[in-house]
Amino acid sequence: MLIDVAAAGLNRADTLQREGNYKLPAGASDVLGLEVSGTISALGDGVSQFSPGDEVVALLIGGGYAEHVAVPAGQVLKVPGGIDLVSAAALPETMATVYSNLFMSARLVRGETVLIHGGAGGVGTSAIQLVKAFGGTVAVTAGSQEKLDAAADLGADILINYKEQDFVAETKKATAGRGADVILDVVGAEYLSRNIDALNFSGRLVIIGLQGGNKTEFDIRLLMTKRASVIGTLLRPRPVEEKTAIMTALAEHVWPLVAAGTVKVPVSKTFPLAEVTAAHSYFDSGTHIGKVLLTF
Repeated sequence: MLIDVAAAGLNRADTLQREGNYKLPAGASDVLGLEVSGTISALGDGVSQFSPGDEVVALLIGGGYAEHVAVPAGQVLKVPGGIDLVSAAALPETMATVYSNLFMSARLVRGETVLIHGGAGGVGTSAIQLVKAFGGTVAVTAGSQEKLDAAADLGADILINYKEQDFVAETKKATAGRGADVILDVVGAEYLSRNIDALNFSGRLVIIGLQGGNKTEFDIRLLMTKRASVIGTLLRPRPVEEKTAIMTALAEHVWPLVAAGTVKVPVSKTFPLAEVTAAHSYFDSGTHIGKVLLTF
């Protein structure tokens, strides 16, 4: 279908691509942007679940910083009730990342403890709320009291300032020595050994970012002793069929929570497209809490 774009979300992949540090998947546009909200202007043959004029969000392989975008129908959902069209642009990439990794890959179950690194970012603020909504306990790391306070307001139970505290020790202390059942990590190599140390027995470490590098050494015996798993995933290069399955799961399990107000969409700041450079500078500063959006 063809979507007239109302807003696009900024993501870490956008900044990496801007810097020339992101290898584009086959078939991806070199225009930035992995998620948008907007209005359907045209439908392909056989698309019956939508109509022109519907307000929707879309998960993209690229090309979102544009007035119009073409996208497979399976990667599109109607905007959930109770949220405006611009704010809805913060949903698809972030929620798809969180749900697919925590619930589909790590198989999080009620009562487990999740450690979320970068708890005040777009992924972190969404992850806190989804884990709490499904009955989990949330530990977060962040680099300032302001960000920890924001995480607490969203429901985080264990607050760790990574600049002043050892997240391994704090996680174990808060869980009576057990550690986290699942860790959602955006840091990568720098945290690998410590993340494994912070895991509970049969814990799952899900790595979705490499802000701390991509090469390191660690003691495999610790991983084996804990019967733990390390899962590395990327959302962007997945085939349409897998993205369709993820979006279908969001419609069933997450959209009702957003419509009910149980899960909110924290938007830190919006910028018009003409100020995209300022938007990226703000994103790069690391001061934002929640999502940064571009409006059209």
